[in-house]
Amino acid sequence: MTDTPITYAAAGVDVEAGDKAVELMKELVRRATRPEVLGGLGGFAGLFDASALARMTRPILATSTDGVGTKVAIAQALDRHDTIGFDLVGMVVDDIVVCGAEPLFMTDYIATGKVVPERIAAIVGGIARACEQAGVALVGGETAEHPGLLEPDEYDVAGAATGVVEHAQILGPHRVQPGDVVLALASSGLHSNGYSLVRRVVAAAGWSLDRHVEEFGRTLGQELLTPTRVYAADLLALIRTPGVDIHALSHITGGGLAANLARVLPRGSYARVDRATWTPPAVFEVIGRLGRVPQADLERTLNLGIGFVAVLPAAQAAAAEQVCRARGIPAWVLGEVGDEAAWTPDPRAEVIRGAKGVDGGSVQVVGEHPKP
Repeated sequence: MTDTPITYAAAGVDVEAGDKAVELMKELVRRATRPEVLGGLGGFAGLFDASALARMTRPILATSTDGVGTKVAIAQALDRHDTIGFDLVGMVVDDIVVCGAEPLFMTDYIATGKVVPERIAAIVGGIARACEQAGVALVGGETAEHPGLLEPDEYDVAGAATGVVEHAQILGPHRVQPGDVVLALASSGLHSNGYSLVRRVVAAAGWSLDRHVEEFGRTLGQELLTPTRVYAADLLALIRTPGVDIHALSHITGGGLAANLARVLPRGSYARVDRATWTPPAVFEVIGRLGRVPQADLERTLNLGIGFVAVLPAAQAAAAEQVCRARGIPAWVLGEVGDEAAWTPDPRAEVIRGAKGVDGGSVQVVGEHPKP
């Protein structure tokens, strides 16, 4: 038994710091809203008026949860925390759009060794700005101080979101037809996948985050902290464009292009995509060369410059490209879909059949990337 009283603050938890963090972030959070949100910051639960769903024929709720992986280690090393929120929002709400659903609201969770109000406010501020860009309401969250479990400067972030789609409008393998094409939507860089590989390569090479890299035109740290592109609002605009019938979407995250595309193709179909249609941004070439990473490993781990793909009729591809480009997203036809029974695979390239427990279609990536 101790003679000195032990307070919560002495145990390492600063309640006042948490309150200050809320004060610093609340204006940005107020902007990340929608008309359906009821109440304000500080409630035990976020409230969202779902009465509009009653006017839908058969509303289907879609939900997703994710984090940003070890990219947080880069943010912590650089002591820059205002961009990691875009990675979190992108990883969560863009998974919801894959089925055609409109993301409605999101909550976040931050665990940290010590609450530094300015740092927490920067993280949540980034989340709020990304939610505002995506048209998603940030209806609540939690910051937990875990002294002894995490170091004072360590933290991790996670989030969850909910969306809705009419049952008749759900996108997916059941819509995909032979003769469809695969449209690529460019990524903003590494996004938030494969950072365990990237960090291992950088450490093995002895490169510091403040190293200027000629190919990037900026420091290594600045390149690695490039925020994930948040596609939600742009993809919803594409889905709702008259004359463009999107059949399926795929978010190119962990597993790479082939595996994630295979998840949204019907069994018995194939997609052949051609590397000759794009040149991956410099960061992918540098990481591959620096770590002598085999091409197959790069393609299974990183997005290589493609953040999303859309599957749609070939005759509508040009219109879809135009919509994407008008919204600032480079897009191009990557390949085509066919009937696997009539397909002769290239014997020199691996065939990916299904992925992540999905018994889907087959994908083969062929050809070579053009030289930069």
